[in-house]
Amino acid sequence: MKNYRLIIADDHKMFLDGLLSILESKKEYEIVLTANNGKNVAKYLDINNSKEPIDLVITDVNMPDLNGIELNKHIKSNHSKTKTLVVSMLHDSMTVQTLTKDNVDGYVPKNAEKEELLEAIESILKGEKYFSQSIKDVYLKGMFSNEQTLIESLSKREKEVLKLIAQEHTTQEIADKLFLSKHTIESYRKNLISKLEVRNLAGLTKYAIKLGLVDD
Repeated sequence: MKNYRLIIADDHKMFLDGLLSILESKKEYEIVLTANNGKNVAKYLDINNSKEPIDLVITDVNMPDLNGIELNKHIKSNHSKTKTLVVSMLHDSMTVQTLTKDNVDGYVPKNAEKEELLEAIESILKGEKYFSQSIKDVYLKGMFSNEQTLIESLSKREKEVLKLIAQEHTTQEIADKLFLSKHTIESYRKNLISKLEVRNLAGLTKYAIKLGLVDD
């Protein structure tokens, strides 16, 4: 059986002790370090990880010096083979989306059952991602809310230009239809690509379909 080297970072001693007692029953897990802030973990990894790699860092979000979001980002930027699992009471949509964007390997709330916590650790060490259902729900709700805000931020003119782009009109044709210069339409196109965070005209077309501006 393969042994895994773990680090736990949490500034709540009661939770830290509870987690240690859960993991003590699993002989394949070696707790190499416990820390009450992210800075100590980052420092340990920077010094030792190339010689004695850490398989998984379990971290809270709210911690002094270096919080869990910053620690996860540091690990993913500098120690890509080390997996990360966030265990936290904090799971607002902004936190969940930031950690997901920064490639966190798992996220479970602190009130998760012991069995789910162990399942999350096992899944991540096997190379899978693990997110509790409540975390997935927060993520999806946040994504929908962001999209709604984005849609509402588009002006009437931007929607008109987007619709005509999706209908495969050329820049000149759109300019003629809207009585605007070709240069103005090009500016609208560039702004829409940036605003909707797509890469090209195909991305704009997909967004126009999603908004119901054109039929798919």
